Amino acid sequence: MVDDEPSMRDVLEILFTRAGFEVTCAGSVKDATTALGGVSFDLVLTDMKLGSGSGMEVLRAARALKEPPEVIVITAFGTAASAVEAMREGAYHYICKPFDNEELRLLVQKALEKKLLRQENRSLRAQLAPGAGMLAVGRSPRMEAIMGLVEKVAATRTTVLIYGESGTGKELIARALHLKSPRAGHPFLPVNCAALSEGVLESELFGHVKGSFTGATSDRLGLLAAAGEGTVLLDEIGEVPPAMQVKLLRVLQERKVKPVGSSQEVPFQARLVAATNRNLDAEVKAGRFREDLLYRLNVITLELPPLRERAEDIPLLASHFLARLVEEVGRPGLHFTQEALKVLAGYAWPGNVRQLQNIIERAVTLSEGDALGPETLPATLRGEPAIPTGDVQVPVGFSLERFLDDSERRYLLAALKRTDGVKTRAAELLGLSFRSFRYRLAKHGLVDELEDPRQS
Repeated sequence: MVDDEPSMRDVLEILFTRAGFEVTCAGSVKDATTALGGVSFDLVLTDMKLGSGSGMEVLRAARALKEPPEVIVITAFGTAASAVEAMREGAYHYICKPFDNEELRLLVQKALEKKLLRQENRSLRAQLAPGAGMLAVGRSPRMEAIMGLVEKVAATRTTVLIYGESGTGKELIARALHLKSPRAGHPFLPVNCAALSEGVLESELFGHVKGSFTGATSDRLGLLAAAGEGTVLLDEIGEVPPAMQVKLLRVLQERKVKPVGSSQEVPFQARLVAATNRNLDAEVKAGRFREDLLYRLNVITLELPPLRERAEDIPLLASHFLARLVEEVGRPGLHFTQEALKVLAGYAWPGNVRQLQNIIERAVTLSEGDALGPETLPATLRGEPAIPTGDVQVPVGFSLERFLDDSERRYLLAALKRTDGVKTRAAELLGLSFRSFRYRLAKHGLVDELEDPRQS
């Protein structure tokens, strides 16, 4: 929020903070450009007149960034011509003073939706690049058979149900279906059904109208409508409550959704793909899942094998993960030794592909040289006890508690640095639950210092 009037900054900071946004305020062009150079923002809201400067300077600084935020310009009534000029230079839109707070909130929401779609399109283009589909491809006969079926059904609107243990890459296969279809230029929108309560899930999928519940300050499209002609992945479909199962069944039958609080049904064009790690046939017999919904979902079924059943794919996947990390960290000499690859291929991988990825991130993060040998892998992978059993020398004045605290702090900071401060990924990298990771950060006084707005 850029404005040279403190009262205006205060009012808008309160308005958007209450709406759930993290707000940074600047009172001049200089302060704004300094802030833009230090933090990645999603949106800039700037007044056109800024004392000795202009909102146009803020706009140009924002649009020159590698990942430019959307920019909304506030202008006095009667000077809309300058705002139109700002739009020619890349501003999302403008709003004239005096403005209605609700009007401004809606404009901000639309601008952020545009940014989200742009990020989605960029992600799709990246996945369409050569080699980007490597994670969904393997040399094992079972993976080749699955990808062959993906090729056959990708162009259809047929609903697909993907089975597989946690971490086997169900979402990657769903993305492969999307990218190999005529829908590839449209959004791919996954939703984790297990992570949302029934009411939130209904609103997320079907949308809601203004006033339908506390906090519904405007109409909102659900994912099924917002995806357009794209694809919506219903991940962890086996966790959906019975009442929601009834609504999903009707949606699949009618190809229409009814937003929460509305009496009107809205047709949608998106393709539905579902994924689960549960045996839905057993869930049906136990009375926890509707049989008629299962029939609607499993028109085509894809069963992903666990990584332990396709060991020949492990070196291929490991090399792919490492190649991505080499590019990210700028260490072109990194490579696995043959001994390390043998260790990786011989492990059972209970966490499947996701665990493999985390182990390789850990090896890269903690390695000092270019060669990633068996010693860079956890002791459990090598079949060794996690705690050394040899003689240990204890120097005079040694404090075990201080040593353990210092070691823990170093590993926490290393993991956060490796994951750009994303705490959920850092927790996975260290093999910790998110709750345990947060506890350890707090213990070392790192929570406030490293607080990441992308995490709850």
